[in-house]
Amino acid sequence: MADSTHHSDTILRSARASLDENRRGGRRVDRQPIGEGSARLRRRNLVNRLKLIGAAVLAILVAAMVAGLVLNGIGFAGVMLTALALLVAVLVFSNFPKVKVPRRADLTRTSDARQLVARTELWLEHQRPALPAPAVTLVDRIGVQLDALGLQLETIDPGHPAAAETRKLVGEHLPETVDAWRRVPASLRREDHAGATADDRLSESLGRISEELDRVTRQLADGALDDLAVRTRFLEYRYSDGEVAGDTPQIAPQIATQPEKH
Repeated sequence: MADSTHHSDTILRSARASLDENRRGGRRVDRQPIGEGSARLRRRNLVNRLKLIGAAVLAILVAAMVAGLVLNGIGFAGVMLTALALLVAVLVFSNFPKVKVPRRADLTRTSDARQLVARTELWLEHQRPALPAPAVTLVDRIGVQLDALGLQLETIDPGHPAAAETRKLVGEHLPETVDAWRRVPASLRREDHAGATADDRLSESLGRISEELDRVTRQLADGALDDLAVRTRFLEYRYSDGEVAGDTPQIAPQIATQPEKH
């Protein structure tokens, strides 16, 4: 009886969760870029496709022209075959090559912070359609944070403690959290276990990662703000009114005492 009641509660809880998702517009299944890093990789892929389309079209047209010169015309059949070849080339290279989604093990195989961020964003985009709605919102927020953090990491020493901590957080802890959730069977992700569901624990973990990313960003920004404050004080001292008055030549009085030329 207890098992039956527990099973009924699970079904009702899943139904309520599905209803909530529908009220929010349903689960997002798109894979739009969550950050500038992944968007850059997608743009690069699009440019490659356009280059391949251009090269294929040019090759087909040149081949048709050569055939026309050799055969003294290609006739109606040749024109139709050329048109068909152009259509096939455009259709093929409009869909291939696809954006290569990095594997989990490939995320940390780079020393470039910008590339690490871009790979992680692209990997998260690929995981996003399967995530529960609250986690999707957090993933979108994390994408924005990763963009800001990636720009900061480009300007600091790779040996900086914050840089090492960020690489571990972005390249290891974040994907490990999502992987741990995915290993839970879909039928059990909304079932209570030790006081919370797997979906709830995923959202909680992603929320903590987001907070940690914000903390690291602020930590790195504090150093930049301190540098800016020191630079500002130096400029105030270097170009203050007193120093200008004491060090620069008094041009105006010299001009005033020069004899007038007639």
